[in-house]
This record gives sequence, structure tokens and C-alpha cells, in this order.
Amino acid sequence: MSNPSFIIVAIDGGAASGKSSTSRILADQFNLLHVDTGSFYRHITAELLRRQVPYTDLPALKNALGSLRFTTQLAGRSAQMLIDGLPAGDEIRDQRVNEHVSHYAAIPEVRQTLLAYQRGQVEVAQAHQFRGLVMEGRDIGSVIFPAADFRFFLHADPVERAKRRAAEGRQDSIAERDRLDSSRKTSPLKSSAGAIDIDSTHQSLEQVVAAMAATIATKLSPV
Repeated sequence: MSNPSFIIVAIDGGAASGKSSTSRILADQFNLLHVDTGSFYRHITAELLRRQVPYTDLPALKNALGSLRFTTQLAGRSAQMLIDGLPAGDEIRDQRVNEHVSHYAAIPEVRQTLLAYQRGQVEVAQAHQFRGLVMEGRDIGSVIFPAADFRFFLHADPVERAKRRAAEGRQDSIAERDRLDSSRKTSPLKSSAGAIDIDSTHQSLEQVVAAMAATIATKLSPV
């Protein structure tokens, strides 16, 4: 890193475990670039569905992936992935994408296609004078940034997570997505060695953020 004070915060966890809410707040508190890698996989899923490329057709999938061009634009402190110059639309949160995203994300070629792009968000953050980045996903601390300054793994009871999704007015097959994400051969969802585990089942968002912020503040003061 050209800036020795630049930090990387990795936050992993299953669906509705609190990754996005905590990541955005921490980004504001410490002036970090917020990167939601789940939205990247959703965007790719929506694009492949639009092109009618099934996850079961590997040759067609590899051909489609090779034609995609990824760039980044900022929305406040959040990085947004563009595919062929276009941002993701509301469809990345619809039921069809929910049902397919874990299947596409389990394919090694899909994950490899995004690997360099995700790591490249460091350069995006540095170019825009952020003090670091906070990246959320399912394999950030284990694969994308295993040497991150701080690695957290958020988990919560599946019933509680389903309630959170319902409160957002969204439907998500929490248990099935957990099963698919945890059992895939490439970059499975898991807490990496040395990560700080936080069970958010009975904690408020403010309590979870406070615990994470206190840890980060040992290396970088809030703004």
C-alpha cells in the first residue's frame, strides 16, 4: 500500500446477518469506501438471466463472462459496479435473482471473473482519497483479503434473519441460501481463521456497530 494508514475491513456472513447496515455505518464513521460484493453477484446474475444463459450451461456461461466489462462508479461512499457501462437496477433484489444468485455464485468461473475486480476496489478507494475500504460478502476475509486489517464474521439465528427480511418487505430463502453458500466447493461461506465472530441475533444494530467500531478505532480514529 502506498498509504500505510489505509485500512481494509472485511465483513462476512450469511443473508440478513447485518453486513450491509453495519458496513455502511462504519464507512461513514471512518470515511471508508463501502463495497457490497453481494450486489456484484446479483448484478451478474441479473445480466446472465437477461441473456438467458443458464448456470447449468458452462460453455455458454464462460463465453458470456468473457464479454462482460466491469467498471466502478461511486454513490456517496459506496462503490457501484457497472456492467458494460450500466449500473444495476431494482431487479437485482427481486425474487428471480434471489432464487438464482447462489447457483451462479457457486461456479468457480464466476468467482474468478470477479476476483481481480473486487481486489481492485482498493485502488478505487485510494484514488478517491478514502481512508480505507470496508468490503462485505461471503469470502472477503478468507479469499479476497485474507490479510485484511480487520476481519469480522456476522451470524444470527436463521429465524431472526428471516424476520429481518420480512420487515424489509423482501422474501429470501435464508436456509437454502446458507446451504448453497456454505457447501459450494469454491470459496464457501465460512468464518476464516482469526476472524472476530459476532452473533447479532439478540444485539441491536447499534451494539454490533459499536463493538466493531471499537476494534477498528485501535488502528484508525473515527472522523
